[in-house]
Amino acid sequence: MKKAPDFNLLDQDGNSHSLNDYSGKWLVLYFYPKDNTPGCTKEACSFRDEREVIAELGKAEVVGVSKDSVKSHKNFADKHNLNFTLLSDESLDMIKAYNVWGERSMYGKIYMGIMRSTFIIDPKGNIAKEYPKVNPKDHAAQIIKDLQELQS
Repeated sequence: MKKAPDFNLLDQDGNSHSLNDYSGKWLVLYFYPKDNTPGCTKEACSFRDEREVIAELGKAEVVGVSKDSVKSHKNFADKHNLNFTLLSDESLDMIKAYNVWGERSMYGKIYMGIMRSTFIIDPKGNIAKEYPKVNPKDHAAQIIKDLQELQS
């Protein structure tokens, strides 16, 4: 198993978070392109709606990461009543450490951006499962199923 890269970033309330803060817990770490876009909102709201179920599975925490600012995350979280942490990585350090920054395309235009990805990190800080291309609609349900399997 591969060790998860460490990080130290601010959340939507300006509080600092590092990988160590989640030691002893399962962590669902998801990377998304942009606050308040249709796919990202759908994914965030599905994690919001399933958060209690995820939390019951080995005290798992959900954390979202994008390059949007702390202020943008605060607005996004407030607008959609998000009940989990959003981390701001404007420097792209964490995003690149998790290898989720790359070539994307929209309407035939190629650009660099965050590839929608999720990692389940075990209580010892190892990457237990990786999801490189996520479908935002049914992703939270997949995470619940996999957390159950990983913990059995």
